[in-house]
Amino acid sequence: MNKAPRHFLQFKDLSRDEIDYVFARAKWIKDKFKRYETYHPLFDRTLVMIFEKASTRTRLSFEAGMFQLGGSAIYLNTRDSQLGRGEPVEDAAQVISRMSDVVMIRTFEQTIVERFAANSRVPVINGLTNEFHPCQILADIFTWIERHGSIQGKTVAWIGDTNNMCNTWLQAAELLDFKVHVSSPKGYEVDQAKANIGGSAHYEQFADPMDAARGAHIITTDVWTSMGFEAENEARLRDFADYQVDADMMGVADKDAMFMHCLPAHRGEEVTSEVIDGPQSVVWDEAENRLHAQKALLEFLMLGRI
Repeated sequence: MNKAPRHFLQFKDLSRDEIDYVFARAKWIKDKFKRYETYHPLFDRTLVMIFEKASTRTRLSFEAGMFQLGGSAIYLNTRDSQLGRGEPVEDAAQVISRMSDVVMIRTFEQTIVERFAANSRVPVINGLTNEFHPCQILADIFTWIERHGSIQGKTVAWIGDTNNMCNTWLQAAELLDFKVHVSSPKGYEVDQAKANIGGSAHYEQFADPMDAARGAHIITTDVWTSMGFEAENEARLRDFADYQVDADMMGVADKDAMFMHCLPAHRGEEVTSEVIDGPQSVVWDEAENRLHAQKALLEFLMLGRI
């Protein structure tokens, strides 16, 4: 009987030891890539990428990554497939997983990827949902590790909306033992049930974003209005007006603090151009590291430990 596939639907789906292994593999794979050395462990394997939400970095990193590992990638948009015409997710999972080796889905509700995974014969990866963005946090933490080593015991300041990015940082903090300072307006506080975390031991909520940023090793944020919440845009622009990451905020963080953003950014809203283009910004490294971290993830989910 075939072994049940491993999925990556939220950050906590892997153990701390497994996440550390993926980080080590990401470094090894990235080093090989930078030396132009061919590495094709996924030769003749096929990744199906299903998109219900638009993307730049997710498609580029998964498609290029799969080719670089020796496999191929197929792009499916729900508008152009039977999924967009009402085929049940469960039925689509049965068919797609019989014709491929791994599936990445970028969609709205987390329940969609969970239903798909429950009916899939192959690993399923969450490329983004309303609730979680585990591949981005994998790349973000790998970016920190490249420069500074372990993130254990460090402080991440999350400024702004408690969205899928924030939820995933909170899960990562529990798993990897660091702290998240969350600063968001009233009415946008952390929802522990939605974040699927065990409690508040690894995070603290701050009304004043400057207090959250003080001494932090990473300052990170996201757009104030995520995809799917456009109807709330005007209200959110008012509510988050005092939550912009600027030079003053970076100035109260740790002297070696990094600024992170999953991109795309709305310059002049959640972050100033001075910060995103400044010396503490690692946003382009983060974006590139989506490629390397996800290659390591694909390798692990399909081949296990090598």
